[in-house]
Amino acid sequence: MTPDDICLAIDLGTGGPKVGFVRLSGEILWHEHQPVETHWLPGGGATQDAVAWWALIRDAVRRGLASGAVPADQVVAVGCTGQWASTVPVGDGGEPVGDCILWMDTRGGAYSRAVIGGPVAGYAPRRALRWIRTAGGAPSPNGNDPIGHMLYLQHAEPDVSARARWFLEPVDYLTLRFTGVASASHASMIAGWLTDNRRLDRLEYDPSLLALARVDVSKLAPLVPTGSVVGTVLPEVARELGISQAARVVTGVPDLHSAACGAGAIEDFETHLAVSTSAWIGAPVPFKKTDPLHSIASVPGLSSDRYLIANNHESGGLCLQWLRDTLFPASSFDELTQLAASASPGSGNIIFTPWLNGERSPVDDRNARAGFHNVSVNTRPEDIVRAVLEGVAYNARWLHDAVERFAKRRLEPIRIVGGGSQSDLWCQIHADVLDRVVERVESSVNAHLRGVAVFVGLSLGALTAEDVRDTLRVEATFRPDRATRERYDRLYAEFPRLYKVQRRMFGRLSS
Repeated sequence: MTPDDICLAIDLGTGGPKVGFVRLSGEILWHEHQPVETHWLPGGGATQDAVAWWALIRDAVRRGLASGAVPADQVVAVGCTGQWASTVPVGDGGEPVGDCILWMDTRGGAYSRAVIGGPVAGYAPRRALRWIRTAGGAPSPNGNDPIGHMLYLQHAEPDVSARARWFLEPVDYLTLRFTGVASASHASMIAGWLTDNRRLDRLEYDPSLLALARVDVSKLAPLVPTGSVVGTVLPEVARELGISQAARVVTGVPDLHSAACGAGAIEDFETHLAVSTSAWIGAPVPFKKTDPLHSIASVPGLSSDRYLIANNHESGGLCLQWLRDTLFPASSFDELTQLAASASPGSGNIIFTPWLNGERSPVDDRNARAGFHNVSVNTRPEDIVRAVLEGVAYNARWLHDAVERFAKRRLEPIRIVGGGSQSDLWCQIHADVLDRVVERVESSVNAHLRGVAVFVGLSLGALTAEDVRDTLRVEATFRPDRATRERYDRLYAEFPRLYKVQRRMFGRLSS
């Protein structure tokens, strides 16, 4: 296998699947994105139709092959990445028996609190400590993770739970559809917090954590090594899609992992910032560590001897989407960023706090909500738009400061990826607010799609770390502007204070 071989790459984001044919070196030959609807339900529900995912992926693969961009017989591998901390209940035949419960779904909160809840930041200290020592993190008392989802199904939807043979992460569900093999890995099961992540070579769920979680272990897929070959494409799937049944399917990975690969940041402490629907700051590290106060942990990484720094902002690019849909429905994203560019840095001293859907890192607060602060009669539309871009960057700085303390070193340069990275203005704002050099790689908006192909290439031995570094080129570099940075420093100083003074209000208004 060589870097020129072709992978069918799937990036199942919350906004819908991207499907592409990508060389293992990372060169994207063809791709398209299909949106998918999220269903918002009473009581904190957020679901998607996993059957619809497969239909969209199947049709996209057929269109890609029909375009002539890729000869079908040259597709030698399949890789999947995408959203995680979501749960698909799957029956014996590999078909979903219910909707996917998304990472935003909090309906399992009451059941999670019975397992982990307590008086210290919502946790029972002794139980949380056992989880953190073993897995590196603990299930959320808010229920928005696999344990909360599984407990919710067991108690609130027992008919779905009874029909389910497996509870799978989305990438593991897709891998099952391709191969007929139910599997999971330390990487795909990060948010389950059910593996002993001190020993990534131990392919079993931890009995003590299973007992604490009270979930049905028989519905958890067998663990295989991260980056291993799960199987080849089923004959019927090969016929359905039009690809070779000899194509090898590698374990799926979360978008955290594919972003690192797609950014070319795969060596220790090489840092990437993703500005997608959500946002995060990640970097490979050689150690297992947890900062529970700021919801930062190093989780199973790209191989069985490495970890990745993990954290999450609930709202990143989502903020600009919300602004457009709510206040500027006739505008494109490009038009909005052009409007923002006409405002002065600092947006007339307006501060936007981007907690549209609560927050996870560096504070875990489901009740936090967004707001515009210091708005006056002189505020113009361009100030509002720029304030949103700057507010997302202030949130990134709040997190980046905590991540640097976690890593015990300055993390620079920062590779930026995701939909938000397409804007030169937003990249420069991040550089100025963070006071760090920000680099954008080519086709950064497709970093996850490219990254899963690179991950497959690394896993199959077609690539080395040096190959990745040499192949993925930096398209643009953004350096902090001293004068602008000083203005942002003054405004940023108010940003964490705004959370502190509003925290109790958030709690009161959430009831």
